[in-house]
Amino acid sequence: MKPWIKKTLVGLFGASIMVGGLTACSSGHHYRHGPMTPEKMAEVRGKIVERVSGKLDLDAAQKQKLNALADVLEAQRSAFIGKTADPRAEAQAIVAGDKFDRARAQALLAEKTQALQAHSPEVITALADFYDSLNPAQQQKVRELMQRRKGWMARG
Repeated sequence: MKPWIKKTLVGLFGASIMVGGLTACSSGHHYRHGPMTPEKMAEVRGKIVERVSGKLDLDAAQKQKLNALADVLEAQRSAFIGKTADPRAEAQAIVAGDKFDRARAQALLAEKTQALQAHSPEVITALADFYDSLNPAQQQKVRELMQRRKGWMARG
């Protein structure tokens, strides 16, 4: 093979690997596109409710309790996020200066902790109502699914 052909092929191969690598690294994930819209949240919630309903073979009353649990979880999520337009900017403001803003960090932690504590009893009640509405076979299925999970957000 002639040297210039070899150099051209190696150059093209190297360039294609570089472009592929840059493309892979720059491809955004769903969480990089900003906060979820209410429509997207409703879509995701619907999928989760249907998936849980299918796995546990829920009846209408159980689905109603599952939807009530989803409502309470959404309320807690909204309270936890708060009225902040951009939580990331809030966290970045803590380290924006030449010193770590301890007071602002403590206030942020207190706000988030208070939001969790305020809504936790409602979440526990809704979760208990849903779990208690399940028959023993469904409860066993929940326990098995919890045992089988391999980590946060695992599929299966």
